[in-house]
Amino acid sequence: MRRSRTPVRPAAARRRPPGARTPVALAVPALVAVAFLLMPLLGILARTTWSDLGTHLTSPGVTEALGLSLLVSFWALGLSLLLGVPLAWLLARVSFPGKAVVRSLVLLPMVLPPTVGGVALLLGFGRRGLLGPWLEDTFGIVLPFHTSGAVVAATFVAMPFLVISLEGTLAGLRPGYEETAASLGASPVRVFATVTLPMVAPGLAAGAALTWARALGEFGATITFAGNLPGTTQTLPLQVYLLLQDAPEAATSVSLLLLVIAMAVLICLRGRWTGALPAGRAPRTAPAADEPEPSGTDSGGRQYLTERQEVATASQGDRWPLHAEVTGFTALTLDAGPGTTIAVVGPNGAGKTTLLRALLGLTPRAHATLRLGDTDVTALPPHRRGVAWVPQDGALFPHLNALSNTAYGLRAQGVPRAGARRAAQEWLDRLGVGHLAHRRPAQLSGGQAQRVALARALAARPRLLLLDEPLAALDQTTRAHVRHALRGHLAGFDGVCLIVTHDPVEAVSLADRVLVLDDGRALQDAPPAEVTRHPRSPWVARMLGRNAWPGTATGDGLALAGGGHLVVADRLPEGARALAVIAPEAVSVHLDKPAGSPRNVWPGTVREITSAGSRLRILITSPHAPDLVAEITPAAALELGLADGVPVWTGIKATEVSLVTL
Repeated sequence: MRRSRTPVRPAAARRRPPGARTPVALAVPALVAVAFLLMPLLGILARTTWSDLGTHLTSPGVTEALGLSLLVSFWALGLSLLLGVPLAWLLARVSFPGKAVVRSLVLLPMVLPPTVGGVALLLGFGRRGLLGPWLEDTFGIVLPFHTSGAVVAATFVAMPFLVISLEGTLAGLRPGYEETAASLGASPVRVFATVTLPMVAPGLAAGAALTWARALGEFGATITFAGNLPGTTQTLPLQVYLLLQDAPEAATSVSLLLLVIAMAVLICLRGRWTGALPAGRAPRTAPAADEPEPSGTDSGGRQYLTERQEVATASQGDRWPLHAEVTGFTALTLDAGPGTTIAVVGPNGAGKTTLLRALLGLTPRAHATLRLGDTDVTALPPHRRGVAWVPQDGALFPHLNALSNTAYGLRAQGVPRAGARRAAQEWLDRLGVGHLAHRRPAQLSGGQAQRVALARALAARPRLLLLDEPLAALDQTTRAHVRHALRGHLAGFDGVCLIVTHDPVEAVSLADRVLVLDDGRALQDAPPAEVTRHPRSPWVARMLGRNAWPGTATGDGLALAGGGHLVVADRLPEGARALAVIAPEAVSVHLDKPAGSPRNVWPGTVREITSAGSRLRILITSPHAPDLVAEITPAAALELGLADGVPVWTGIKATEVSLVTL
């Protein structure tokens, strides 16, 4: 029996969406445009005298012009890097009045007719220009009709390519990397040299190549400003201009040379217009989960903590209490003794991250008057405050391996390379990731990367440690491992640690105090047990798994803000604002209206059933009360026949309601 074969379609055809066809009205003009761009290139290839190509390109005039072109173009590239890189950084990172005007000035040489650019250079830097007489009288520098003039002209028209390319790359680089480096003690110049430039290297290389190619082919501004003097300012494009009059075949050959150089640059830049990856390397796929811990450690690496007590740091033995007065969007006063860990919780937009950035000195939204120990660091820049920051994603520098990442803060503080690497290795060992020291961040799992980020922050010997949701991106198993390790190391930390979190387990297990923020204000600052028993924020109560209903006290209970009335056992002064907190397990669920002890009974409808460990959480909506969460056993849910949309009755005893005054 013959088997029918299905013809294999080309990959491009398989990728095309079903029914997708190129409109003829667009395809025809596009093909005409390609032909229009291709025709001049075909003209050069067709008219080139191939047998005389070597003779034309090795003639004395051409070789001299080529050497001068290379000299001018490389000098122009050097000037563009020296001046254009800082300008690109300024445009990408700093907001200042007139920024749009400065960017327009950068773009102007790209749209200005080259001869007009030459005239402008002549009127600015010529012997009778604005700056020319001063240059000649003070330094004896005369730019027109000199090789330096050709360099200036080439730089003027080519530098915008570098600035625009690099600005786009810098704008795509998250500032978090630079801010994290500053929090580790690196000065702005060091951050720029060791973090910013390596991470934008592909974009910088692309801009530099375009700049060099444009400078090599510059004609109009050069001939207008610097003239056309053989051996002095007569570059290869100017040589082509002269050859067109006397030897058109030689001009075609030289044009072909310039064409090949330009095409080679563009081909080398294919796919490298932006610096998405450091050093142009594709990241390896990270493991899905943490690798097994090396022998001799538990899941938290606590064995290393006892075996590595000999690790010496400059801050060992010092104690750093915290006093901060924060004003602006986030307004509060914060005092904490050394060794205190504070969990900062609150809804999105409450001001948690703003608080951390204010303590770092990185945000205009809030200002922190900050004292660490006996030192007032309010007026100090971020890199001199002694405040280390671990953002949510860790912000490990992708161009450095785990060991170099961890040693970064020590090196920024002047520790010799060998000592910094030795201390970094010890910190990695203490956190159970020492065997990963030579891996780059892209080769680490989420849990491993978080441990390296924490080791980097602790190795920098900070006085204040800020952790912005450090475990949020981890799976439950990895989160438990990292939480154990973090708890062990915070126990021996001599400063204060603030942890922003949305996880009640983290807040309870890691923190000595819980700071509750809402709309930039502190609602509660108390030990975890107190916050758990008497939450003063509906958001925190819900985070802890409780029902939380705000309302106003009446004679026999609470008039709920969302509508309805709640009978309570504890009475408050009439008119007092309060929060009713009800545990889900205190809510009873019935198919019929219950009789007996419950004082608060409402009809409702099941809207959602979710699993919570060995029990089920039932979301019930009612027109007579706010949404209510009940917690029952799976057997009880099966007996009641609960499912989405089933009508039920809920009951709450008055004695099961806890009131917290607001």
